[in-house]
Amino acid sequence: MPRRRVQRPTVDREAPAVASEGDRLQKVLAQAGLASRRQAEQWIEAGRVTINGRIAELGDRVGGRDELRVDGRVVRRSKDPSRLPTTRSTFLLHRAVGQSLTTDMVVRLPRQGGRRFIAISPLPQGDGGLELVTTDGALAERCQRAVRHWEIEFLVRVRGALNELGREAIESGVLDDGQIVQVLAIENPSEPPEGLNRWYFLRTRGASGREVRQLFERQGLLVSRIQRTRLGPLSLTKDLSRGRFRMLGDEEGQAVRVQSEVSGIERVESLS
Repeated sequence: MPRRRVQRPTVDREAPAVASEGDRLQKVLAQAGLASRRQAEQWIEAGRVTINGRIAELGDRVGGRDELRVDGRVVRRSKDPSRLPTTRSTFLLHRAVGQSLTTDMVVRLPRQGGRRFIAISPLPQGDGGLELVTTDGALAERCQRAVRHWEIEFLVRVRGALNELGREAIESGVLDDGQIVQVLAIENPSEPPEGLNRWYFLRTRGASGREVRQLFERQGLLVSRIQRTRLGPLSLTKDLSRGRFRMLGDEEGQAVRVQSEVSGIERVESLS
């Protein structure tokens, strides 16, 4: 497949210098919902970004009056990106098992001025349940760092039943590579078994769908379905059926912002 040619922006040698104060360039691009900070840094290094007609460099800052372009196209910014309401840019989705997050669901979301949607800890396609997507690049970056410290809950359907040793092994949280996932609770929901299948409720600290599947399969159980029912401050509710989505409410959006910031502080403190 031929590589796509990137059109380099035209450089104005007489353009005014970039701002010495303001936000870092990669942060501004992320807040505009164009990319994560890491991807924005790659764009800057590739010479695709200009400030006031000059090719930008890592470390540049952008002020309110600076003209910012990517591949020659003007980047439209809010005067105060920190005050953009999360409810306008962040959606909670109930993805059915086997449904593609990108081709089946995200394409149906309201367009956000050309911004791309970023998934927070997306589940494997074979799993389903709660998904969180946002066009707020700065929020997405904070959540991606903090999600490993959020409480996350799953319903897991397996063929067979756990014995006491298997339950203790899952509670230990040991994975194939020796890494440990924090398991806070495991129990059987009140529903009766579905033939040879049984459902288990699992509450974890920051576990992914792949890690949950591995915990059960290490005990010789065949996992037929994993459904995420809670991600941090957000939970699936009965009024949101499979394949549907909704914008976050004001309180939910604030809760996501607060928990992403608090979890980040806790992560730094745990490393000190």
